[in-house]
Amino acid sequence: MMDELLPFLFAFASLAVGARIILPLVRAYAKRVESRADAPRIPAEVSSRLERMEQAIDSIAVEVERISEAQRFTTKLLTEKARSYAEGAE
Repeated sequence: MMDELLPFLFAFASLAVGARIILPLVRAYAKRVESRADAPRIPAEVSSRLERMEQAIDSIAVEVERISEAQRFTTKLLTEKARSYAEGAE
């Protein structure tokens, strides 16, 4: 009779010890997840300001690209002009 009861007692004790260890870990994880959900939201004023800044940065990037393209074109023209003078001098 005791031999049949021993595995049951061992399993029950293991579950009890496991629950004592795992339950606080699960609670801590749940609190951590819940606290992330309560994180402060970005105010609407800041959000709209960030949006305007993003638009301004995008327009600056377009202008910089235009300047770069103009500089490449000018460099190409000057290089071709220098080659034509070099060929004419020979």
